[in-house]
Amino acid sequence: MHLYQIFIIALGLSMDAFAAALCKGLAMSKKNLKIALLIALFFGGFQALMPLLGWLLGFRFATYIEAYDHWIAFGILTILGGKMLFEAIKNRNEGCPVYSNKKEVYKRELFQLGFATSIDAFAVGLTFAFFEVAILPAIAIIGLVTFAISLLAVYVGNYFGEKLKTKAEIFGGIVLIGIGLKILIEHLFAA
Repeated sequence: MHLYQIFIIALGLSMDAFAAALCKGLAMSKKNLKIALLIALFFGGFQALMPLLGWLLGFRFATYIEAYDHWIAFGILTILGGKMLFEAIKNRNEGCPVYSNKKEVYKRELFQLGFATSIDAFAVGLTFAFFEVAILPAIAIIGLVTFAISLLAVYVGNYFGEKLKTKAEIFGGIVLIGIGLKILIEHLFAA
């Protein structure tokens, strides 16, 4: 898998974090760089950690499912992308969820949000094991892209509000489905 493909996957994976960071920015009464960096650090950190954990698990089983790895990667990415699309369309008229009574950012809250928005990255990490992806550059790219996008999202959310949340989730779903299709097509036509 090429670095540009990892970058595109990172963009798709980061859209859940973008939507959550957008909501956190919306909840902030004024811009605060320290809080914005903390939000970006949690989201970027979890997005880097979860594919590593998925890769470690998938690496143990990769030899057993080698003949079907492209179908598994296609299935996982298509399901994740479809889930993102479904949730974005289903919840398009809902506002950002309120995670606390105060408009402050709590570390426990960020831990929960970071974990929740990175579960998809765990599944992608499983597929990385099947394709012998160099995991350290991959998780660095995913973590850095998510960090940057989350930081931007806090400020965009503080400025623009909820208008971009649904569009970001739809974009992320389409990207993941597209990467899944690309993997499947490349494998079918390479054989």
